[in-house]
Amino acid sequence: MSTLRKLSLPRHGCLAGTTASLLGFCLALALAGPAAAGSWPMFHGNPALTGVTEGKLPARLELLWTFKTGGPVRSSPTVADGRVYVGSGGQRVHAVDLKTGREIWSFATQGEVDSAPLALGSRVYVPSLDGFLYALNAADGKLDWKYETGGKIPGSANWVASPTGGAPWILVGSHDTSLHCIDSATGRSNWLHETGQPINGTPVVAGGYTMFGGCDGLVHMVSLTNGAAVKSVEAGAYIPGSVALVGQRVYFGHHESEVQCIDLERGTNLWTYRDRAFGYYSTPAVTTNRVYIGGRDKRLHCLDRDTGRAVWVFPTRGRVDSSPVVVGGQVVFGSDDGRLYVVDAASGAEVWNYEIGQPVGSSPAVADGRILVGSDDGSLYCFGAK
Repeated sequence: MSTLRKLSLPRHGCLAGTTASLLGFCLALALAGPAAAGSWPMFHGNPALTGVTEGKLPARLELLWTFKTGGPVRSSPTVADGRVYVGSGGQRVHAVDLKTGREIWSFATQGEVDSAPLALGSRVYVPSLDGFLYALNAADGKLDWKYETGGKIPGSANWVASPTGGAPWILVGSHDTSLHCIDSATGRSNWLHETGQPINGTPVVAGGYTMFGGCDGLVHMVSLTNGAAVKSVEAGAYIPGSVALVGQRVYFGHHESEVQCIDLERGTNLWTYRDRAFGYYSTPAVTTNRVYIGGRDKRLHCLDRDTGRAVWVFPTRGRVDSSPVVVGGQVVFGSDDGRLYVVDAASGAEVWNYEIGQPVGSSPAVADGRILVGSDDGSLYCFGAK
């Protein structure tokens, strides 16, 4: 076990570009395919964060089990090898049996765990608001190593195959204003990229690059080889969530009430959607022709992927910070009105809802025909067919 310390940089609140030529730039082979039906190993399902999964939900959804943690569950669950991993405001991460809801192990951190764990190989990588990234043995939850950044880590980790042929590399943003690239085997830093402002979301990866938004109001594109800046594109306001990537385009919402689509190759904004004066903290789910995103205007928005025009909106009674998931022609998401919703992806018609009673800011995971989601009431919920 090793504790690796990086230089602590000044922290800034969110409310407080260069462009390079890209010879042969192509992100058409981005890892944007849907998550496998029996797995949801990371935030929003895959390294491109598209929030789409294979399979379908059962015709009748019922509560199968609940698991009580020691604090609000704003972390999004992840699922791998029959286990659910979820963080808690009780400063712990839990491994739970997918079928029974029984705890297998838990690990105590020094801060709240608001982000989704990353299940990769034999380890689970857990960012925490204490500023550490923890690498835990998936079998028993024992600590293999931890890596310290200079600020809290509100977003989840992503991963990429090592360009040198070694162990995979882990990517995580921090409020120390840097994106960190860490060797998954040793916990040692490969490089870090400083932006000058906090990073809240999860970076996406594809084609030798990583892309992410930040509190500086920019979408950054960085080389995975050495962390060097490739280009940045102005968004106009700080980006509190994560971007989703399909081809060479990123989709995201920002604090100043807009959803945008940016072409990374051209470095230009293709379209902007603006409705009411409420921000977007949700990460969009992106399909072949639609973009689904929750808003603080208490609605889920469905947009045309090519034009950004509204197709439909679905109203709730609370803000929708939960990031939606698309499965089998349906969209699953939570709301601060205390309900988990399933709506028809084509029409926006309500299919099902379940009243939990406390805000559902956690983003759902869908695997094996089951929905996993957390709530501010401190519980992890599992829905499926009995």
